Amino acid sequence: MADAITPRSEDYAQWYIDIIKQAKLADYSPVRGSMIIRPTGYALWENIRDTLDGMLKETGHQNAYFPLFIPQSFLAKEAEHVEGFAKECAVVTHSRLKIEEETGELIPDPDSQLEENLIVRPTSETIIWDTYSKWIRSWRDLPILMNQWANVVRWEMRTRLFLRTMEFLWQEGHTAHATEKEAQDETMKILDIYASLAEDYMAMPVIKGAKTASERFAGAVDTLCIEALMQDGKALQAGTSHFLGQNFAKAFNCTFQNKENQLEHVWATSWGVSTRLIGGLIMTHSDDQGLVLPPRIAPTQVVIVPILRKTGGEPVLEAVERIEKMLKDAGIRVHVDAREGYRPGWKFAEYEVQGVPIRLALGARDVEHGVIEMARRDTFEKETVPQEGLTALIQDTLEAIQKNLFDRAVAFRDDLTTSVDSYDEFKSVLEEKGGFILAHWDGTDETETRIKQETKATIRCIPLDQEYEDGVDMLTGKPSTGRVYFAKSY
Repeated sequence: MADAITPRSEDYAQWYIDIIKQAKLADYSPVRGSMIIRPTGYALWENIRDTLDGMLKETGHQNAYFPLFIPQSFLAKEAEHVEGFAKECAVVTHSRLKIEEETGELIPDPDSQLEENLIVRPTSETIIWDTYSKWIRSWRDLPILMNQWANVVRWEMRTRLFLRTMEFLWQEGHTAHATEKEAQDETMKILDIYASLAEDYMAMPVIKGAKTASERFAGAVDTLCIEALMQDGKALQAGTSHFLGQNFAKAFNCTFQNKENQLEHVWATSWGVSTRLIGGLIMTHSDDQGLVLPPRIAPTQVVIVPILRKTGGEPVLEAVERIEKMLKDAGIRVHVDAREGYRPGWKFAEYEVQGVPIRLALGARDVEHGVIEMARRDTFEKETVPQEGLTALIQDTLEAIQKNLFDRAVAFRDDLTTSVDSYDEFKSVLEEKGGFILAHWDGTDETETRIKQETKATIRCIPLDQEYEDGVDMLTGKPSTGRVYFAKSY
């Protein structure tokens, strides 16, 4: 039996790690700040990846792959970009190692020092725009709608499994357009796709908004984001879509001849989500008993546990095999656990920790009476139901679980969203309640920085559906025309 999971109310950070370890999602690597993604965790990532990949391909995007190593000079070509990433870059300086004769230590071979250092990819804008400058000549070559699934390395000092690791998996889209409007439309289209992935599949409600100038991606003209609220009242940036303007095109001299035979720079976007989504999924839905997964992205939607006696189990196994085939034929992801040496109760607990949405149990008496026991992970409801019509019942129940998880998360977020007008009220709500705080902001970097320094809360986004509202900044008293979302965050 697995160790007890630390209650959220006792130690939220440890609860989060306990869920990951006991649900067998990931483990620590020998390299500080890196993680090993276990099969269960990787299967979850595959479902998220495949869902998003299909959405991107439906909108005309194609997958490609660019190198892991980037010449250091490339990074230096875009000033804001290099300033934003310089401290996070891992650098390759030598091409091989040698054994030091006196000490026997393995050291970089001095004779193998590279003519130019290589950066281990923290993001791929630079190498991709160097390539685009060779590919693009005319308006006929546009648009380029390209995405890659890859790993990146960012030398993070404070790491946490899935949420922030030195190496992580992600997708990064990089598109090139003939007009500013096309690029801006692309930026919004991707944001909507990310929001759909989060809400329709992960049952994780998000706020769509724009980042402030100080929070934008390094080198972007504008950064749009989706922000989710975790159960401890902290916000999580779950995805970003960047309008890059012509910044990278100018840095890499990427021009095209337009329809009027004039030469102009290409317009660009980039966007990405990562394995951080798994961390958000855990903290949105899970409880003190373990992981809770929305059915649409759960690797296993239904587990069947046969209840077998020492003898005479053939009818049970035959019934289980029939039910398994019936569910699989309906497109339901089902797993049968007929392992010997494990009691049914132990198996029930294991799949509860792993967050399988529905558990079915079938014994000899159930076979005789044509029934089966069904248990829901989200509500812990358990009932005996007829085997006849089981497929339709399972499908309806999976959809009910999906809806319940989303509705529950929306209710939680709405309950932890507070409008305030004074700075004292802001600080009180932040410390005593947490969550999203809607407050007026005067639009200055100075005010934003001071609030962050004094409270550790940041402006998570300026909501895209922001309503015009005359008001004054809670700190400076200067005029404001709308409220923005503040929160502490991951």
